[in-house]
Parts: sequence; C-alpha cells; structure tokens
Amino acid sequence: MRYALIAGLALLACGCTTTTSSGGTATGAGSTAGSAACTAFDASRLGLADATATYFPADAAKGLPANCDIKGTLHPVAGSNIGVVYRLPDNWNGKVYGIGGGGWAGNVTLQAATEALQAGYATMQTDGGHPGTGVWDNAWAQNPETAKDFSYRAIHEMTVAGKELATAYYGRKFDNAYYVGCSTGGRMGLMEAQRFPDDYDAIVAGAPVYTLQTQTTGLMRTNAFGARGAAFSADDLKLAQDSALAQCDADDGLKDGLINDPRACHWDPATIECSGAKTASCLAAPQVTALRSLYDGIKSPDGQWAMWPISRGGETGWSFFIGTSGKPDTTGGGGLLGLKPLVFPNRDIDWAHFSAATDAPQVRNSAFAKMYEAKDPNLSKFFARGGKLLVWHGESDPGPAPTGTLDYARQVMAQNPRAAQQFRTFLAPGVGHCGGGPGADVLPVAQAIDSWVHTGTAPESLIATKRDKSLTRLDCAWPKVAHYAGVGDPNDPSSWRCVARAGAGKVSGPGERG
Repeated sequence: MRYALIAGLALLACGCTTTTSSGGTATGAGSTAGSAACTAFDASRLGLADATATYFPADAAKGLPANCDIKGTLHPVAGSNIGVVYRLPDNWNGKVYGIGGGGWAGNVTLQAATEALQAGYATMQTDGGHPGTGVWDNAWAQNPETAKDFSYRAIHEMTVAGKELATAYYGRKFDNAYYVGCSTGGRMGLMEAQRFPDDYDAIVAGAPVYTLQTQTTGLMRTNAFGARGAAFSADDLKLAQDSALAQCDADDGLKDGLINDPRACHWDPATIECSGAKTASCLAAPQVTALRSLYDGIKSPDGQWAMWPISRGGETGWSFFIGTSGKPDTTGGGGLLGLKPLVFPNRDIDWAHFSAATDAPQVRNSAFAKMYEAKDPNLSKFFARGGKLLVWHGESDPGPAPTGTLDYARQVMAQNPRAAQQFRTFLAPGVGHCGGGPGADVLPVAQAIDSWVHTGTAPESLIATKRDKSLTRLDCAWPKVAHYAGVGDPNDPSSWRCVARAGAGKVSGPGERG
C-alpha cells in the first residue's frame, strides 16, 4: 500500500485533484483535418529537437478528446535536456495550460493532462530536465545544468515553447495561459510568478514545497519518533487523532471528523498520557513529548523554521511522509539525504541527530537552496501585468506544512498592495498532501482562476468535494474559515458561512496559531 501511495505521488502533485472548466470557444477542426494537421506539423522549426507528432482519435471509453501529441527535447543551453510533451485537442478552448511535477520529478503522463484536455485546453508538460520518475531520487541534482533546469528553467522553457507551438499549430494566438501544480508543482508555480512574471495570466500553487524547510522538517519529524519509547503504532496514531477530534472537531459548529481551523486547536497529548505502563488507551511519556514537538515545530536561532508545526486531527495520515514507527522513513527526509553533496559538501552529518541550530541553517544557506527555493514574496511584476495567484494547502498535509504556506501568504500580502485583489489562499480541512484524507479534496481551482481572469472578481470561497462525491464542503479564502450555520444539510454549501479566524495576521512561531 505504501509503495502504491509513493508511486502515485507525482500524479497527485501535478494538480490532478482539481477540476477544470472549458470556457473560451471551440476552434479545433474535426478528426480528419486534425489528423492531417498533426502529422504535417513540423515542431523542429520551433526549436524542439527530436520532435514527434502523433494523432490520437477521440476515445469515448476513456473520456479523451481527439488530440495531437507532440513530444521533443529543449536545449536552451549546453548540457540542458528538457523533455516536453504538448497535447493539442481538436476542440481547443483557445487557452494553454501548464502542468507541474511532483517530488523530485517532472510529470509528462497522459493521466496528469486528462482533465485539462477534456476541458479543451492545450496542455504543456515537462520532465523537469531529467527523465527519472523516482519522486525521492535527486542524484541528478549534482549536475549543475540539470539542477538549474529542475529548479526554475524547465517550466519556463516548456511554457515559452508551448505558447509558440500552440500559436503555430492553431494559426492564432492563445487567449489565456494558466498553470496548475501541487507539491513540487506548487513550488514551480511560485517560481514562475517570481522569476518569469510574463509566462502566465493565472497560477495555482498547491501545497508548495517552496523551500528546503520541507526536507529538514521531514527528517526532524522522523527523528522525533526515533527517540527511545517515542515510536507510534497505527493504533497509537488513531488514539491521538480521536482525542484531538474529541476536543476540537465541533469548534466549527459541526462534529464531522474534520477540524476546520487546526491552529486554533490546543489539544494537549498529555491528557492521554499513561499514569503507569503503556496501554492501548494511553500514550507513554516519550510519545507525548514527540507529539508536542511536532505540534509546536522547531525554529533555528536565525528565526527560521527548521521543523514546521504539523496540524492536529490528521495523525493517521502522517506515516505517508514520516517514520512514525521509529524507523527511518523511506523518503530520506524528502530527498534531503540525496542532497548531501550539495548542502553539506565538506563534512559528515549525523542524520539521526540533525541539528536545528547548525545543520538546518546550512541547508537553507547553501548555493543549491538559493537556486531552488521559491520564497521571494515580491510579486510586483507579476501583479503589475494583471497576474492572479491562487495558493491552496490541505490542513492535514504531513509533508510541506500549511504553516509554511501561510507564512509566505502573509509576506506576499504585506509587500504587494495589489495582492488584495490578485492573490488568494485557501486551506482545505482534513485534506492530505495534494489530496487524500477524510476532507473534501477536489478543489475547482482551475475553474476559479478562469472565472477570476475573465470577470476580475477574486474567489472568496470554493466548493470542494471528495472525488467519490461523498462529501461537499465550503472552503473560505484565508483569513476566513468555514463555520456550520447550525441547520441544514452539511453537504449543502449554503449551510456554511465564512467567518474570521483568530490570529490570522501573525507570522507563526513555536506554539503560536493562526
């Protein structure tokens, strides 16, 4: 099961848990004309090396529209090999749609592009500058050009070439350019807004792993469970989750297994600490210490997070990223161990005793971090040209923390006067990393930015659902949070209202909420 989850991470991270809308006007030709146009198209004249064009008729069984699949490689500089895939539907809606990667990989899969294709978008994908699909494998980062590609160049080059290709293929300029990504794809989206503000009209950055704090956090969380007596069984995690829910679940007006504002939940695991020997109904003292550490987070002496806080109420989903059993997790600290030659080139590291005081700051101050991290809150150029940025994060994400996303959101709001109209942040209660968990994990973010661009009205709420349609909830734009009105069907969004949450304007610190 765990292997299957990890194998599917890149798919989830691309933003495939979101829904799209077509909009625009269908301009494509029928299948016969489309096939002829596809096979006759010469992508090499647009700088695409080793280009191939393959036409796929509509597949009703799979819900796929007829489209021209163009693959090739971009070489913007010597040593750079950026694999790209463009899928051009016959019934084009006039818009291009960039898709991000997941983990330490790009994403060129058809599955990642399916929903956008169905909505009529011309899709743009890249392997991130290296063909590997292992989400934790980053040995390629020791190649300077490959590292630059993955850090910032691949998505940009994919986008520039994709716009030119769509214009040439359809014989007219596209109407709008959108980008949607989650996890690594979220970081790539923020990097686009920061470094290449002209690339997209609107960007969705979900659960962005925008700094290497994600990696130091993952390692330190696992180390907390590695202390003597601090390991958790699956039943122990459920005990903690059930206890947190018992105290805080109903704070939003409805007891439904979700904590809408987990930073306002102050459940203390000491309330279920064993008074004697460990039993199934209590936690040992080292387990309580571990939990408290994770809930509070840890900062380095420079004031930066070394380990982001984790939310209460999602404990049973932690093992996806964290070695809760006391053993090293399979992610290698989210890939941090693989970066050792780049971030610790001149000394050995005791990974089991990773230091917030010395080791974490060295990671963040490394040359690789300066190239890779997408933490610049100055989005003035992106906003000045009318760009819209929607950031979202699952509250129960055991990887990158919503705390980090909120810290970035506060900085953007503080530094950019246009952000009040052109920037929105949404938090999804009970949702894991880019999806999953008991919460409503399908957010209509692509539909939201398309409407935002065309109406000029920023979304103040989203109606989220579970993919199996078993749950519908109202997600409010931060700093507001959804509260049940007390009457009506909980699955009817009109039964909820958006209310202010306490402490939302503060940059977070250990033990602080908001």
